[in-house]
Amino acid sequence: MRSVGVEEELLLADAGTGEPLAVSSVVLAAADRAAAGAAADPGGDGHALESELQEEQVEFATCPVTEMGELQEEIVLRRTEAARHAASAGAVVAALATSPLPVRPSMSPGRRYEWVARQFGLTAQEQLTCGCHVHVSVESDEEGIAVLDRIRPWLALLTAMSANSPFWQGEDTAYAAYRSRVWNRLPSAGPTDVFGSADAYHGEVRAMVESGVLRDKAMIYFDARLSASYPTVEVRVADVCLHAATPVLLAALVRGLVETAARSWRAGEPPARISTGLLRLANWQAARSGLDGPVLNPVSMLPTAPAAALAALCRHVGPALADAGDEGLVRAGIAELLERGNGARVQRELLRSEGSLAAVVRECARITTSGTG
Repeated sequence: MRSVGVEEELLLADAGTGEPLAVSSVVLAAADRAAAGAAADPGGDGHALESELQEEQVEFATCPVTEMGELQEEIVLRRTEAARHAASAGAVVAALATSPLPVRPSMSPGRRYEWVARQFGLTAQEQLTCGCHVHVSVESDEEGIAVLDRIRPWLALLTAMSANSPFWQGEDTAYAAYRSRVWNRLPSAGPTDVFGSADAYHGEVRAMVESGVLRDKAMIYFDARLSASYPTVEVRVADVCLHAATPVLLAALVRGLVETAARSWRAGEPPARISTGLLRLANWQAARSGLDGPVLNPVSMLPTAPAAALAALCRHVGPALADAGDEGLVRAGIAELLERGNGARVQRELLRSEGSLAAVVRECARITTSGTG
């Protein structure tokens, strides 16, 4: 069975005001001290926290696993760990893809981040966004590219499901996933054409780096790519999700998409030739509507209700989900998500009931580490 891992970026915020706090270096230092103490214990474990582009956020990555229950346990563990170390800096962690409150982000120190700041200017300075990346193992680069070519039409639905960034600089953006609009300002971000082979993919990456616009191949920010570090396909379209069960649902679906695409490739079936321009429209519509308005059907690229599109997704990956034992988890997770709503809906409902964006952040911080759906 294919292994799965998840990366999550979390917002650091003041526990009272909800305003983002540039304290990632303090949080990481606390985590380092705790890990050093744990190293003396034979049963101790290090921490998984890392810095990100801005000082107002931290990131963690889970270990690769095959069972979704194990994945959820580790996500809850790592979120709780991040919250414990953030508390030492007077902060909370919130699984919010953008800050609801106004912020002037602070770039993290280091040569790489300094290069990004110089190269991309205001685009980088404003880039305080938190995503969720799903890794699924593949057997080779050729299989990985066959997967990338075949999952393209389905990725926008993952944006709609995960949408958790309705606010930007204190304003309602009218989008459910505004993070994707900010992220796609970067020159290598977004959907890709069909590559056809691993050689074509690597040639494209090499040409993009040699252009000088990008520093290295780790700055290839395609919606889905071959990981630069692991033998995986990495799907990067999702907002970080408010409830801990949602990234598990996404991981199960992404694994289903990868396995379904690999089977299609082995059977000699060609990928759908949907243009990159149409995929950009699908991505925009998913970011605009989330689960509260129309999305584009991944097969016809015509407007459809989110529930109908998700039903089509379940049919598409159904055999792979059944073989992995994930069918029940996915169907229950989608039903719950449609009823409760994604993070964008929850945030807007909290603003209506609580009356302030500070209260939205506080409640979302609580939900982040609650360990429940």
